[in-house]
Amino acid sequence: MKRTAILILLIELLAVAAGNFLCLKTIHTPVDNSYRVEIKRLVDQLERHETVDMEQYPHVGRVSPFDASEQPVGRYEVVEADGKLYCIEYETDKDYGALVYMNIGFGMMLLLTIFPFLYINYKIVRPFAAMEKMTEDLAKGHLTTPLKEEKSRVFGRFLWGLDMLREQLEESRERERAYQKERKTLMLSLSHDIKTPLSAIELYEKALSTGLYDTPEKQEAAYAGIHKNAEELHRYIDEITAASREDFLALTINMDEYYLEDVISEIRDYYKEKFTTLHTEFHIGERSNPLLRGDANRLTEVLQNLLENAIKYGDGREVRVWFSEEEDAQLIHVNNSGIAPPEEEMVHLFDSFYRGSNVGEKPGSGLGLYISRELMRRMDGELYATAEGGFTAVAVVRKA
Repeated sequence: MKRTAILILLIELLAVAAGNFLCLKTIHTPVDNSYRVEIKRLVDQLERHETVDMEQYPHVGRVSPFDASEQPVGRYEVVEADGKLYCIEYETDKDYGALVYMNIGFGMMLLLTIFPFLYINYKIVRPFAAMEKMTEDLAKGHLTTPLKEEKSRVFGRFLWGLDMLREQLEESRERERAYQKERKTLMLSLSHDIKTPLSAIELYEKALSTGLYDTPEKQEAAYAGIHKNAEELHRYIDEITAASREDFLALTINMDEYYLEDVISEIRDYYKEKFTTLHTEFHIGERSNPLLRGDANRLTEVLQNLLENAIKYGDGREVRVWFSEEEDAQLIHVNNSGIAPPEEEMVHLFDSFYRGSNVGEKPGSGLGLYISRELMRRMDGELYATAEGGFTAVAVVRKA
């Protein structure tokens, strides 16, 4: 664009120079013969030996006897009067009007050329340059720098829309990052949760194979437990399948109302046999039966995670579940005997992939407490830990 403008301006300037040159050449040509009339009158006056009044001859500059050795500077004419030769120097009228009009025309043409180019450069070329930079940044993934506002009626809204597109792409990328992080967390969570029913099935299988259940009633109960945990495994597998289809975000908390005893009875029935097999004392304290708000299944998962941690990281002597209440919340305390993590580590226990220094060589991903706290928070609750009597995790559940 700039090269084209410069080329056009150069052509116009050459045209101006050529026009002025040709016009100046034609100016030296007399526009009329008034000077000849004055010379004829002057010659007649000289032949009559009259005194010459030069003011009567505006075109005549000087009258002198002709001297061949002198060369007049301007225009002159040699005439004979009364037998003598005279040199009459004269001037002709020059018409500069055409030159003036021509240059005015050329000036207007230059302005008509310059101003449109300046307007196009300011209103079109410059915004296009900004858009070119923006598209390059978008292609490279540089989405944080906003596009400068443009007041041009031609591109103002277009650039505004392009900047809106940049913001949406940036938000989309942030959502994608969060999406991938949540997807990874979910997959790890499901993998972690699968271990609970799987270990229960293994426990039932061991008990049956060693003859621990020696009555038909106990064997029937063990088979029922295996069936129940197998169904739970199927549910987790379905969730993993849904997550692999990238629609796992549909697996949200199902907020509802339920009674505390609905969850505690399920936990008691499941873990009573397990702790008996592990020779660990398991106590569930006295409690009321308030109406709670949240997802009963998710709260069950949280308590299962806490109890599995108690089994894995406790000293194996005792695990207690006890209860307290606040005005708008039910607190469920899960305590295991043993050595709690150091005080400076307590604040990090609920971070993803964090494992305390007291875990030793025991396997784990460092996600159990993190996932449990996230579930509680999504139910408008909370989960925290204290070093009270060993290690105590406290789930805060909202009352209905």
